[in-house]
Amino acid sequence: MNNWKFELLLLLRSRPAAAALVVLALLSALSVWNGMRAMGAQRVALERIAAVHAADLAERAERQPADGDAGLTAYYTPHLTFDPASPLAFAAIGQRDVQPYALQVRALGLQAQLYESEAINPELAAPGRFDFAFVLVYLAPLFIIALMHDMVSGEREAGRLRLLSSLPGKPGALWRRRVLLRLALVAAALLLPLLAAALLSGASPGETGLMAGAALLYLVFWCGVAAWGAAVARNAAAGAALLLGVFVLLALVLPTTVNAALERAIPVAQGAELALAQRQAVHTAWDRPREETMQRFFRTHPEWKDTAPLPDGFHWKWYYAMHQAGDDIVAGQAAQYRSALWSREQWTRNAGLLLAGVNVQVLLHRLAGTDMQARLAYQDRVAAYHERVRRHFYPYVFDEKPFGAADFTRLPVFVPAPGAGLPPAPLACALALLAGAALALGLRSTARVSLGV
Repeated sequence: MNNWKFELLLLLRSRPAAAALVVLALLSALSVWNGMRAMGAQRVALERIAAVHAADLAERAERQPADGDAGLTAYYTPHLTFDPASPLAFAAIGQRDVQPYALQVRALGLQAQLYESEAINPELAAPGRFDFAFVLVYLAPLFIIALMHDMVSGEREAGRLRLLSSLPGKPGALWRRRVLLRLALVAAALLLPLLAAALLSGASPGETGLMAGAALLYLVFWCGVAAWGAAVARNAAAGAALLLGVFVLLALVLPTTVNAALERAIPVAQGAELALAQRQAVHTAWDRPREETMQRFFRTHPEWKDTAPLPDGFHWKWYYAMHQAGDDIVAGQAAQYRSALWSREQWTRNAGLLLAGVNVQVLLHRLAGTDMQARLAYQDRVAAYHERVRRHFYPYVFDEKPFGAADFTRLPVFVPAPGAGLPPAPLACALALLAGAALALGLRSTARVSLGV
């Protein structure tokens, strides 16, 4: 215990090391605060949207006549869907920074409504948010390198290495203490703000523990890499250069290369293109025979094929059949679009089996419910709710029933569901293996220094 206390005092007496730990803690706290502020702004926006939506529905119901036109009501009445942030979303904002978390749908074609708000500037979205995940993946390794690059070479340059290597005890015990002490201090500086924010956000202990565990494994990985670099470098400058090169390769070059390869191998069209295709299908239906549109609709909705034939002129049931037919026409494109997005996600997870930085980002975003899986799940809930809305209005439209003020109280209500979930087990195991292998390599390399090898 005295040895640990002595090493701690020795480390903290170093002003650069103490300053590095303080700055890391401040950056972690700032990132957590920024994430909580962003999620708080989203919660306030959702509350405001919900209040405005409720007031709008109440006003529509108040103005609705007893014999109101159901088709006209369905056309103009919006229905609110929303995706509330999970308690840990502040730590890894992910898709919530670029995708809508509230969407109003009407009883019209779904695809055009689902993607019409997808207006993202890729250049602005590329840097991402300054959140805990960013600090962990891209900044924490630099602080570990700063604390450990001269751990061995500094003693060599000061002329103390031979003396330290001759001390009694197991070979490498001194370096193990130094590595583990630095790991503990970096973990405390980084994780304490996260744990405090998770407590304030009401996150469950299990989910918080999993996120903190994933972050800790990532820190273990880089401490192992840094210990290896400190052991093999002949001087401090060489150690810093070597470890910075490894960081650039593992954290920047390889993930960017993988991302570029995925974009090239699995091209994904913009959702706006899908919305445009659906609208084009609806617009061209105005110039086609009405019976052709109705027959296409009856193939997927046979329960309405025995309703009264279309009268001359415009009728709402033809109009809604037209929109449903437009969705059916682009259904294949929509499935391909989602399949391509999910394929990219799967291959990104596969890359995480070898790249610790990619791995921990996937784990954190899954635990926070801000990844592609959560985005697609929200779209599925919107689609299911839209189906309920359409089928709620169809009896009024096809049977020509009036839609009065009292009918507004029977409108379907959207029920959100949490987007967070357990991290993929293969990725969690891979991160543990990568961290263990890196730490074992680092400790073995420093033990060889003690043996004079």
